[in-house]
Amino acid sequence: MNDEIEDGGFVREVERHRRELQLHCYRMLGNLEESEDMVQETMLRAWRRRATFEGRASLRAWLYRIATNACLDALRRSPRRAGEHRSIPWLQPIPDELLEEAAASDAQPDAAVVARETIELAFLVAIQHLPPRQRAALILRDVLGWSARETASLLETSVASANSALQRARATLHEQLPAERAEWASAAAASEEERALLQRYMDAHERADSEAVIEMLHEQVRFTMPPEPTLYDGRDAVAEFFRDAFGPGAPGDFRLVPTRANRQLAAANYVRRPGDRHFRAVSLDVLRFQDGRLAEITTFEPRLFPAFGLPEKL
Repeated sequence: MNDEIEDGGFVREVERHRRELQLHCYRMLGNLEESEDMVQETMLRAWRRRATFEGRASLRAWLYRIATNACLDALRRSPRRAGEHRSIPWLQPIPDELLEEAAASDAQPDAAVVARETIELAFLVAIQHLPPRQRAALILRDVLGWSARETASLLETSVASANSALQRARATLHEQLPAERAEWASAAAASEEERALLQRYMDAHERADSEAVIEMLHEQVRFTMPPEPTLYDGRDAVAEFFRDAFGPGAPGDFRLVPTRANRQLAAANYVRRPGDRHFRAVSLDVLRFQDGRLAEITTFEPRLFPAFGLPEKL
């Protein structure tokens, strides 16, 4: 087989893993746009180093090694610090469509690579508090199921050091994750109750009915708006926000469109301002429900609407 055919086959095999590698980079970085850059960097590095792939390990493991190191290099070049109250300014959501593509390309016999509990926003926020190498160790061991020896080899350290990094990462993760997380539903598919709650939330928004939204709120509800450090913590604080948002200073008429991000229900917000013919994109709300109540709202800027297949105006 000539080199051109061999190179063509290499490209096709590498491309099969693109989506799951992007998801790996997304977990490492917590940012959709950066994960796209890093998976492209991974593909370029793999192409340049293709002659060094000897086949002793699987191509998939070789690519994960390259992707992890690309992310660690990026984090070394641009170190960043998580804020207080679990604030992660660089956090971005990922469309469920990309998760489905990653699952379809995943060669593993289980669906751990896209499991809800390792892709939901609470998990993404928590692991961003880990130092990069601890984060890599935790993702490789507890998400991808790599062995201690494989993880140590990738991180170019001893098995004992890799295990130590994992234990420290798990301890920090336990501190950062909400205490009640173990009680959350872990099914990838939203329940009928959750879908009905989403519809109530959207209907209340479109009526600008603050009291209807407030009625849905959990006592410990949290509302954040990355990249802003703003935090509304608790029912009273979030209720005050909605009363202001839907009060006399409301920007116009609301229209909401359902979508999904990070295995969670979400709603794309559009506003038609006075004198405008169109509803225009203003925000993306990713929601978490608990005990039949709205327990968390994470609101993102509208620039990611195209990644979700959402129009910029209606």
